[in-house]
Amino acid sequence: MLEYAKSGEGVMAKPKITICMGSSCFARGNEKTVEACESFLAARGLEDEVDVDLGASLCTGNCAEGPIVVVDGKTYKHVDPLVMRDILNAVFPEKG
Repeated sequence: MLEYAKSGEGVMAKPKITICMGSSCFARGNEKTVEACESFLAARGLEDEVDVDLGASLCTGNCAEGPIVVVDGKTYKHVDPLVMRDILNAVFPEKG
């Protein structure tokens, strides 16, 4: 189970992953990034521990640098499935 950061009112907030599904990011392959994310979370048993948002309205004006993924407020550009796995491994390291 993940240890969540406390939000302003003392409620434990789930980590949040926003995967842009706007036309530019979708055309650049973000549907494969979604699959990689879902697969990673399932393999680690984190499906209910992380808030995954597929947001077509995410556009941050970085369409030329897409696909765009935002993890807990940090924006990642040019994300493909392999980059997504690297990001997730860094954010959710395996417990040894």
